[in-house]
Amino acid sequence: MAPKPAKAGKSPKPPKQSSSKGTSVLPEDIDPNSSFTPESFERELKALAAKAKDETWTKFAAEQASIYLKSIALISLMAVYSKASQSALSPVYGSIPASRWHAKVVIAACFTGWSSNLFLSRSLPFKPALLLPVIAIYIPTVQYFLFQLSDQFTAYWGPLITEALTLFPLMALSAACVATRLDGADLSRLPGWMADATPGLGSYSLYKAIEVLFGRLAEAYVGKSFFNTRLGTEVALAASYTLFAPSKLLVFALPALLHTALLNTHVPTPMALASLNSTLNSQGWIILDRQESLTGYISVIESMKDGFRVMRCDHSILGGEWVKFIGQGQFKGNKVAEPIYGVFAMLEAVRLVEVPEPVPDDKAKALVIGLGVGTTPGALVAHGIDTTVVEIDPVVHDFAIKYFQLPSNHNAVIEDAVAYTDRLATAGDEHFDYIIHDVFTGGAEPVALFTLEFLQNLNALLTPGGVIAITIRQVFPSCRIFREHPRDPAEVAKHGQDFTNMVIFCTKQPRAISFRPPAAADLLNSPSRDAFLLPKHEVTDDDFVAGEDGDVLRRNDTAKLVKWHETSALGHWTVMRTVLPAVVWEGW
Repeated sequence: MAPKPAKAGKSPKPPKQSSSKGTSVLPEDIDPNSSFTPESFERELKALAAKAKDETWTKFAAEQASIYLKSIALISLMAVYSKASQSALSPVYGSIPASRWHAKVVIAACFTGWSSNLFLSRSLPFKPALLLPVIAIYIPTVQYFLFQLSDQFTAYWGPLITEALTLFPLMALSAACVATRLDGADLSRLPGWMADATPGLGSYSLYKAIEVLFGRLAEAYVGKSFFNTRLGTEVALAASYTLFAPSKLLVFALPALLHTALLNTHVPTPMALASLNSTLNSQGWIILDRQESLTGYISVIESMKDGFRVMRCDHSILGGEWVKFIGQGQFKGNKVAEPIYGVFAMLEAVRLVEVPEPVPDDKAKALVIGLGVGTTPGALVAHGIDTTVVEIDPVVHDFAIKYFQLPSNHNAVIEDAVAYTDRLATAGDEHFDYIIHDVFTGGAEPVALFTLEFLQNLNALLTPGGVIAITIRQVFPSCRIFREHPRDPAEVAKHGQDFTNMVIFCTKQPRAISFRPPAAADLLNSPSRDAFLLPKHEVTDDDFVAGEDGDVLRRNDTAKLVKWHETSALGHWTVMRTVLPAVVWEGW
């Protein structure tokens, strides 16, 4: 068949030539300066084919990079929010109750989201990722209102309920979005089983690594700026989610944004504190100062009605003093304050333990591990004893000086006690006549400070005739244990638990411990010390170790104490709710 003639006024187009990749080669693609020969045409054809191949690889690499980078970004946000959520619960429930359900909530959320990503993608009329910033923005507001119900929820269920309604949906949706993105990852070069397992295992490994890294960074920089606080971190994460998936749905988050900016008293701003105090003042309380630090949320709270002041760390009280007596009547001119707990006066009884060669106060040296509000070291300084205080938290030390009667003429060591005592024990050139081991927070003691190795260091630092207020039989051969108040069998039978403060006195010598009667000078004109300085309510070995197997706690074998801490912390939470009203704990 003859070819059809071209239409008038138009030149017939030459046929297109295609490369193996489907790239069309037109006359305008050919170099006009080169002669149009079969050889030159072939060269140009190969050049265009190579160009097309390069463009295809570039596009593929860009797509894969986008998949991995966005997945990494989302996994990073998940890991950071996991730590932030747990931290936000600590002031209301304590660090141990806040951690009991946390890992289970995270695992359940990740499994739910990872396995339902296709369902979410098909059932929602928009991309699931567009919901992420809305959920993140609402979390501080939802937490705020759920915290008001903490008395009803209790420390056992409260953290679970709170994270189920806040962290769970954020983590589940984030996991679903990660799974959807990784479906587009090219893992064709991996073996079949590895290609199936790599997205999940890789995501979890990255999540745990970032969680650990952020935890260390948060501890190092907590409280340094607004964004290094609990609410500040949540605000920064909400902004990050918004940048990750901006959408018109953000208009629905405006109520939560306004609440966080104007009404959320947990935000660390002067305006939020003033708003909180306006509520607390009507009930007879005031927060004098507050700051987030490496051991938790630290605040100084005063009862305007009863006239006492306490320092709070998360959901625990580090100590307290009666301020209404300062400079009044018989207390005028006193060098020490009146503690609200007798146990702090009992700690000073290390001076009353009878030893073969008593050391005069002006020649004695004392080491106090754990500061609190400074009641005990303040009394030791008042007696003229050279006193060194080891406190890991600088905010606790600052508040003790600023708001309590801790004298400035003491040796302050702001450092981890384990590292400090390791260094001193190794050097061997520093010894103390008295050592007071007083660390406690949230129903639990820092585990590292109760290992055999740490107590052996204290033993090395104690003079031969010295006295320490702590015990472990494998280190100190002679000990006696005393309660702050007598045991109440009726209360034990009613509640099934017996919470009290105890002081344990030990010496390095294998002899019975006895106390000399306190003289007037020992009491420092203090009714609290008159009532509590001399230990009275002794605890027998059977009472103290009942139900335990008596194993030694070593540095690398602390799981047993951690498990006991969980039970203790729940009971401690209940006790703390009787010391201060719920509105104080929940408002923080």
